Amino acid sequence: MAIPIIHFWQRYFDNLDEGLGSTYERFIINDVLFKAVYHYRIMNAIETPSFGFTGLSGINSLCLAMKNVDMTITDSDPERLERIKKVWSETAFKAHFDLIQDYGKLPYIDNSFDMAWNFSALWFVPDLKEFLFELSRISRKIILIMVPNRTGLGFLSQKFTGKDDLKKYLKEENIIPINFIKPLEKMGWKLMHASLIDCPLWPDIGMSKEDFLYKIFYPFSIGNSALAPPVSLRAGREGGGFPLSILNYYQGKDLNLKNKVLKYNFLEKHAPDFFKKFWAHHHYYLFLKGRI
Repeated sequence: MAIPIIHFWQRYFDNLDEGLGSTYERFIINDVLFKAVYHYRIMNAIETPSFGFTGLSGINSLCLAMKNVDMTITDSDPERLERIKKVWSETAFKAHFDLIQDYGKLPYIDNSFDMAWNFSALWFVPDLKEFLFELSRISRKIILIMVPNRTGLGFLSQKFTGKDDLKKYLKEENIIPINFIKPLEKMGWKLMHASLIDCPLWPDIGMSKEDFLYKIFYPFSIGNSALAPPVSLRAGREGGGFPLSILNYYQGKDLNLKNKVLKYNFLEKHAPDFFKKFWAHHHYYLFLKGRI
């Protein structure tokens, strides 16, 4: 859950080395977005809000721009929005960037976007009902919402250790699925897909995933090179290569990054839903606009 991001989000922009956990997460999010774009023929989209528990805000929509989707990114913090712009400027992809003062009054006309989406951001919305109404109003085809897996062991452990900050800074009720599913259904939206995602080999914990895998692999790797720890993924942090960030992939510096990261997707591909209920880090919900 990484509650410190509330206070220290600038650090992610100052040091682009997001590590294995966030990089893996981004490629999994990409796959969900790619399928939505292809299936529903999405031409333009908005990520609103863009600030969530995601490290570098705004970076998750780069994959949509890569698929020629006309992107709009919103944020409520002027400094953060400028930093998002800077990150995008370091790639060949373009987007529109809008400062939002009130998420209960989005400055767009009805049906402006084929898709509206956000990732782990709903609990920053002051009034969920007003925001969902606005999201419904500006969305022409689909709404895609991703929230933390509230039954996951990582979420539950971090919720316990960060309970004071959770109560003070976040609206946990906003990420309870029934609290956004029912209102959207009443507005004429149909829940088409829902799935647990972001289910790598490591738990949803605060420690470095590189260090976690190193500790797991190392005892079995002595004298067996086939089980060597993932040193290549640690290279960025140890000064032996690029920082581990999906931005390197979008910039063309490391086109093999996806293959290197997704070799840890065994549980993502094969674990049963019962296991994912306790291990997966996130849950997505895709709504299709129905006939009212």
